[in-house]
Amino acid sequence: MKLAIICVGKIKEDYLQKGIEECSKKIRKNHTFELIELPDEKTPDGASAKEEERIKALEGEKILKKIKDDDYVIALCIEGTLSADEEWKKRVERAGEKRCVFVIGGSLGLSTAVIKRANDKMSFSRMTFPHQLMRYMLLEEMSELLS
Repeated sequence: MKLAIICVGKIKEDYLQKGIEECSKKIRKNHTFELIELPDEKTPDGASAKEEERIKALEGEKILKKIKDDDYVIALCIEGTLSADEEWKKRVERAGEKRCVFVIGGSLGLSTAVIKRANDKMSFSRMTFPHQLMRYMLLEEMSELLS
């Protein structure tokens, strides 16, 4: 299986970096895997809703440039469908021979354009998690269910 994660922002916390590296190694034992980190746009304090939408759109453009036409894209977003482990694995397997690409937005979330491009929308919880932690949570799930 060909897997990728496209995410916005850098991981600064040492403990998350180490966890991400360990999970990535485990996934690479059985699958082609790449982690694509894109720079986030700075959000000024007190940004208006319009400014936040503009920032999400800029980040979305960067994300869409990394997605190939034939990729099977799963957007991680709060409005996505919740799945138990076995359902989650089946949803990922829908990609078949295509590259299965998970997309994690920045601190403001994903742009409408990225969500529209997605073949599937997935949520881990109705709670909001920091995007750095979400990256680790996704990799942990992938390393356990797909290895």
